[in-house]
Amino acid sequence: MGLGVGVPKRRRLFRAAVAVTVGAGLALTGACGGGGHDEGDGLSVGVLLPGGGPSRFGHFDRPLIERKLKELCPHCPAPAVAATSEPDVQQQQFDAMITRGVDVLILAAIDPKALRSSVEAAHRAGIPVVAYDRLAQGPISGYVTFDGAAIGRLQGEALLKGMGAKADGGQIVMVNGAAIDPNAAWFKRGALSVLRGKVKIGKSYDTAGWRPENAFADMTGAIAALGPGQIDGVLAANDTLAGAAISALDASAVRPLPPVTGQDADLSAVQRIVAGRQYMTVYKSYRAEADAAVEMAVALGRGEPVGSLATATVDSATTRGIPSVLLPSSSVTVGTIKDTLVKDGIYTIDQICTPKLRSACARAGLT
Repeated sequence: MGLGVGVPKRRRLFRAAVAVTVGAGLALTGACGGGGHDEGDGLSVGVLLPGGGPSRFGHFDRPLIERKLKELCPHCPAPAVAATSEPDVQQQQFDAMITRGVDVLILAAIDPKALRSSVEAAHRAGIPVVAYDRLAQGPISGYVTFDGAAIGRLQGEALLKGMGAKADGGQIVMVNGAAIDPNAAWFKRGALSVLRGKVKIGKSYDTAGWRPENAFADMTGAIAALGPGQIDGVLAANDTLAGAAISALDASAVRPLPPVTGQDADLSAVQRIVAGRQYMTVYKSYRAEADAAVEMAVALGRGEPVGSLATATVDSATTRGIPSVLLPSSSVTVGTIKDTLVKDGIYTIDQICTPKLRSACARAGLT
């Protein structure tokens, strides 16, 4: 794609017409001197994330997005980044980005439906929005994520393998993601396509807000309802929920632990896998996701078509034919940690293998 630094005329006119003051409580970071810049400057990119700090989005996605933008657009100012786990705060942050007059937005939505009005406002202001990881409603210009159905299938297939003989008619608990997140439903459909007709689903929960305390409560309820010895596997949608489910199993003294799935390859989850407390996780290349999103955002910000970047089109509840990139992912169990996460530089063996885990790491070939 071309990497010239001219800003589309429509965007320049809009920036001249709006205020650039951002609400004091929105904690926008990585900003470029208060917004608004001359025609010769690079694109102003806004990034809205559903978490920062030690979360996956703070630890992996943000620095990767910033690095790729610097590579593709060395004259662009640092992106304006806002992160929160609260839907109403994210909407305020989104609206502040519009007021700021950014040229393009990368949005990982907490509540895709609730942000529809903000996406529509950005569209009216001439600001393209790239949905990142989660598909928001409204006139989205591009979408980058991992194939959710494939992720669900990986989880379901791994769970059946981990259950062994109990995969034929055994009973499982499903600890799914939040009902408001379309990805959660996507993962669930993929998993059910593998699990239906093979196992009995004793309980299935949509975990409010993807919050571990809710998953813990749900799993505790499932153990009480089904019996501690009657759960042969747990389909947990991500590693945070997996950790909460395992804590609930521990609290109820369920032994041996049934196989538990996950997603995101959190370090704590990888360590649980080494220790034999979690069966698998799903590894997704956040670098590939960040690279694709920045490439799409830069193209859209320049007014260039993104058809050559997109590998598919996806429909949302409000918009059809969104140019999309659907990335692959891979299953990680104890025997494949070295050839996936370590090989790709996600973690070092020293990071995974704490003193407490050294003997387990040696058995897993992590030396």
